[in-house]
Formats: sequence, structure tokens, C-alpha cells
Amino acid sequence: MNAMLALFFGLVALIYASVGFGGGSSYTALLTLTGIEPRLIPVISLCCNIVVVTGGTIRFWRAGLIEWKNVLPLLAVSAPLAFVGGLMPLKETTFLLILGSTLLLSAFALMLPQERLPEAKLPRPAIMALSGVVGLLAGLSGIGGGIFMAPVLHLIRSAEAKRIAAFASLYILANSITGLTGQLLKGGVDAVAGPAAEFWPLLLAVFVGGQLGSHIGIRLFSPVWLRRITALLVGYAAIRLLSQAL
Repeated sequence: MNAMLALFFGLVALIYASVGFGGGSSYTALLTLTGIEPRLIPVISLCCNIVVVTGGTIRFWRAGLIEWKNVLPLLAVSAPLAFVGGLMPLKETTFLLILGSTLLLSAFALMLPQERLPEAKLPRPAIMALSGVVGLLAGLSGIGGGIFMAPVLHLIRSAEAKRIAAFASLYILANSITGLTGQLLKGGVDAVAGPAAEFWPLLLAVFVGGQLGSHIGIRLFSPVWLRRITALLVGYAAIRLLSQAL
């Protein structure tokens, strides 16, 4: 296991956990750049997501920041579809296209100014449909989906920033669990979990980084610049994946 890769994973977890995210898109980008076997990428990324957001979700829940009446309907749509996405068999070219496109969208979402987005109105059915699409992408590609839903919730001013971060944390946790279950059933638990288990140092790295991020947040660096740098990394990985697939 490359110590530098584990260090990067820990740093990503620290950055994302500070705002309620898991970091799945960046883990996927980093794994893509290492040339790891494609079928293992979603499994490792989703496992890292679960490790990072579990602690944050518990803390948000204890602080009373999770609004269940708003969260549960969206989870009821996204989580089952994340499971379906994880189960879907894909040719390697198709998988690379989906993964590359998802990372490109993630890079764009990272560049959005979040809280300073102009207010917009979206009908409830449109938000539910978007949650379903995001859940399906989560299972297919190994992300949690919070990186897509959070900007939308900021856009429609659904809640204050802390409550949106709490939503994102729980949303990512639920989608990651169901998406991972689908991925394991699709590939066979023994065939996939065995090789993926060799990357356990990455789980340790994101656990430490996630704990630090959720407790102290990002105080030494500008969040705007961190988001831009992360967007460049994710965007570069997306372009590489799409070039391989096309």
C-alpha cells in the first residue's frame, strides 16, 4: 500500500468531513489515477464514505440538526436506487463512461459557491426525481451523492447550512451502504471483498482524517481554494477516464 495514497485519502476525508461530505468522488479520482482494477474502485470508495460520514451523522443527530421529515422521503427514493445501481452489471467501457461523467459533474458541483447561490424554486416532484437519479449514480460509480444534492438544497434555500451538511452526511451514509451492498452482491462477496480488503490502510486513514475534519473543521486553509483544488483533481481524473472509454 502506497503511504502517499493513504495520506491523500486522510486529507480528503478531513476536508470533506468538515462540511458533512464523505469524499467518495475524490477517493474514486485518486484510485483511478493509481490504475487500480476498475471493479474494486466503487467498493473501496463506498467503504471509505461509510467510515467518514458515520461519525459525522451521529454527531449531527445528537445535535438535533437532522430534519427527518425532509430527509426520509429523499432517502426512500435514493437508497433503493443506489442498491439497484450497485447491482447493475456493466461492461468496462460503460462503467468508465459513467464514472468519468459522474466525476466531471462532481467537479462542476465543487466549483459552485454553495451558500451564495441565487435562490431558485423547484417543485417537490423534481427534487424527488433528482434524488432518485443521484442514488442510481451513487450505486453505479461509488459516490454517496451528497456532493450533488447539497448544492440543490442550498439553491432552493431548504435549510440553513448546518442542517444541509447534516442532511448530506446521512444521505451519503444511506446511499453508500445500499450501493456497497449491491456492488458486493454483483461481484460476489469473496471475489470483491478479498482484494478490496488489501486496501484497509485507506480506511484507517479516512477514519483519522474524518474524525479531525468533523471535530475541528477547516481552519488553516481557505475552503474555497480547497474546493477548487479538489475540483481540479476530480476533473482531471474524469477526463482520463473518459479518454480511456472513448
